Amino acid sequence: MNISRIIIADNQPLTALAVETLCKRLTTNGHNQEAEIVYATNKYELGVLLKQRVNCAVIIDYTLFNFDNQDNFAMMCDLYQETSSWLLLSDELTADFLRFVLYQTTNVSVSYKDSPIDIIREALRFVLRGERYIAQHAMNILLLSETEQPHVNTDLTQTELEILKAMTQGKLTKEIAYERGSSIHTINSHRKNIFRKLNVNCAHDAIKYALRAGLVDQAEFYI
Repeated sequence: MNISRIIIADNQPLTALAVETLCKRLTTNGHNQEAEIVYATNKYELGVLLKQRVNCAVIIDYTLFNFDNQDNFAMMCDLYQETSSWLLLSDELTADFLRFVLYQTTNVSVSYKDSPIDIIREALRFVLRGERYIAQHAMNILLLSETEQPHVNTDLTQTELEILKAMTQGKLTKEIAYERGSSIHTINSHRKNIFRKLNVNCAHDAIKYALRAGLVDQAEFYI
């Protein structure tokens, strides 16, 4: 991809100026000498620039921008996949967000603002060539998240463990109530207690916790 425009989408003035300086130094060293540098301060301005279908590199701090959610961000990256190369340059990105972006996009690179300047410069070089770059720190976060086991909450009663196991098997509240000879109200009360003790907000997160913590056998998980 022959980059002809660099879009800096970062609402921290000092960081934006530093990125512009680095980009100018890189482009005056023999690469992309004709690339113009422009700024976008919100999602709308970024969209306007991308709609012009100019081959561009987008240097963005996702955490400072007004995207509705990660799906919205990934859709924009995918929509302009043929004409844009992106660099996520942020202070911190969660493992779940990293995993989602790296699996759902092909043109998004990742680096961090607190990385050594040589690392940031390397990431920019990749993006200006239209290539993908994933910082080692991002890879370490992903690897650690795969091996981490949550603290097992031992406060769950035997009844709550049995109900949690039934939930992982895809059983509805009314089915669990029927099998246990209990009322739906009673099962719902147990569910609320399970969510509170595991510090989660929904059945999906409770099941994920249970699987990772080994509270239930993965072979019994209903897909």
